[in-house]
Amino acid sequence: MRAADFGADFLWGVATAAAQIEGAATTHGKGPSIWDTFAKRTGKVKKGHHPEIACNFYQQYKEDIALVKILGFKVFRFSIAWSRILPLGKGKVNEEGIRFYHNVIDECLANGIIPYVTLYHWDLPEELAKNGGWTSYSINADFNEFVMLCAKSYGHKVKNWIVINEPFGFTSLGYMLGVHAPGETGLTNFFSAVQHATIAQADGGRILRSEIANANIGTTFSCSEVIPYTQNSADLLAAKRVDCLMNRLFIEPALGMGFPTADWDVLEKFTVSYSAWRHKERMTFDFDFIGLQNYFPLVIKFNAFIPVIQAWEVKAKNRKKAHTAMGWEINADSFYNIIKQFAAYPNIKNIMITENGAAFNDKLIDNYVQDNERIDYFSSYLKAMLKAKNEGINITGYMAWTLMDNFEWAEGYQARFGLVYTDFKTQQRIIKDSGYWWKNFLEQE
Repeated sequence: MRAADFGADFLWGVATAAAQIEGAATTHGKGPSIWDTFAKRTGKVKKGHHPEIACNFYQQYKEDIALVKILGFKVFRFSIAWSRILPLGKGKVNEEGIRFYHNVIDECLANGIIPYVTLYHWDLPEELAKNGGWTSYSINADFNEFVMLCAKSYGHKVKNWIVINEPFGFTSLGYMLGVHAPGETGLTNFFSAVQHATIAQADGGRILRSEIANANIGTTFSCSEVIPYTQNSADLLAAKRVDCLMNRLFIEPALGMGFPTADWDVLEKFTVSYSAWRHKERMTFDFDFIGLQNYFPLVIKFNAFIPVIQAWEVKAKNRKKAHTAMGWEINADSFYNIIKQFAAYPNIKNIMITENGAAFNDKLIDNYVQDNERIDYFSSYLKAMLKAKNEGINITGYMAWTLMDNFEWAEGYQARFGLVYTDFKTQQRIIKDSGYWWKNFLEQE
């Protein structure tokens, strides 16, 4: 397998997120995000880690973009920190913040790298969270103001846009389970956030379309093949409920299908109580591409003691399956299956893999990181993607997660996903063996 096997026009890139790499949490007028606040709460982030410095990308962006080029990637995906350009989430613009992203974009272009800009990658301005954040009706107007500012500021330079990163991720983890920022819990908060995020992803697409000529507009979804633990009816139905939440909840409204109510009565009650039918047209947008972000499958077993969903994940370790340092099952066949599942939607015309990668217990020894497990992971997953592509699925790009070890949300700096090792004390970057593997892979004729 060579990069050339995917076609001359296939786009290879690396993905990052502002809150995970930038640091400079209070520099040059940036306002606090929900992650700046959440990380200060005792016990919310492992070892009390916080994103105040992160990878210092704010100061070292030139060096990091040079690494993207050295490794041979053509695409650099990064996000705009909402509170860096709008410290209060709306109103007064921070010109220093606007200038920073111009600098990042210009550095990409000067190095022949295509910028793919994510508008919302989980770092809501804290000031908006005080008013309810994604649970508040007003969030859609605030989000649209932010999108319009980005489009008008950067649209003449940037043509490739991702509206929202993994809406199920931040709505479930941040508004139902409370394990991510802003730490809210409960079904009411969750469903309110779901409704507003579903509207936002389509609204954002329409604003970009209206403001930017020749824009290539997508949005991204976390996805996992959901596998019933047994073939008994209880496990099958539990798996179907989890699939509705994890894989269908946001993509189907975007495609004009509405929420997947037919397969779960709880979702039917949600749409009735929130009058979701009134917003069906507004939740629909014809995206140029759909970004899929896959890391692992989920094996699901019925559990009557789990509220509402009555389902439980059977962990890879308990099934004696190969897994990453995060406990996530390594299963390239499942990656192939989930690509096929999404490609079956007739209105998806173009799929990009906008995140895929693995965390392992990397060790820096004599300024060297040997991470053969990660190399094996990427090799097997790329073969699975090539199989899907060769079967006729229109997959046009792949972005590895991630360029360098970073602030991995509630895991802090423990989980290392990078192709480049970050020494968080010195901010030195050291290319891992997996980074050199990618360089060789992309250079092969």
